[in-house]
Amino acid sequence: MTATHALPEIVSPEDWQAARDALLVKEKAHMKAADHLAAERRRLPMVRFDAKYRFESADGEKSLLDLFDGRRQLIVYHFMLHPGDEAGCPGCSLVVDNMPHLAHLHARDVTLTVVAPATLPEIERYQTRMGWDVPWVSAHGSSFPDDCGVGMGFGVSVFLRDGDAVYRTYFTSGRGGETFLSSHRYLDITPLGRQEAWEEESRGDDAPSSWWRRHDEY
Repeated sequence: MTATHALPEIVSPEDWQAARDALLVKEKAHMKAADHLAAERRRLPMVRFDAKYRFESADGEKSLLDLFDGRRQLIVYHFMLHPGDEAGCPGCSLVVDNMPHLAHLHARDVTLTVVAPATLPEIERYQTRMGWDVPWVSAHGSSFPDDCGVGMGFGVSVFLRDGDAVYRTYFTSGRGGETFLSSHRYLDITPLGRQEAWEEESRGDDAPSSWWRRHDEY
């Protein structure tokens, strides 16, 4: 604890419980609003997507349909690892560190795959360094990142398969990526938060995301 960190007010147990109960009302309203937003997201229209893209994987060449691995829904994380990069983007690496055990997604007919424009050997070297076992494929030489509107950046695309037809149903990037950072949800319930300058006064002076490192670089 440093002098720049203002401590919360010290109160009696009764006053603490009253304050906690008041905040709980707002938390429940926020959760219900998020439920409504998720329902609206599910009702978005969808667009037909070309299923003929080719990707390189450890199991050989795959199509977009192959990435579904027999399931109806596919989440693609567009990872910023480009040809010639020695390491992947720290922010994208944080997202992959926060990915769930895939069995829970598979149980709901969802496949999760990471796609990067780097070559497969470059991807595999970085995977080994970071100790990840989530599925990855290389989009090297493919227009898939550009067609998804990602270019050299990052994002999350969601696809739905109906037979052999593939549709894109959702995309997010920018701060939308925070949705997938469970580590931030933990930090957000602590009194010091993320310790970034945009938070309450005296909580910290770091710029957003400036403190992120690959997990073996802290």
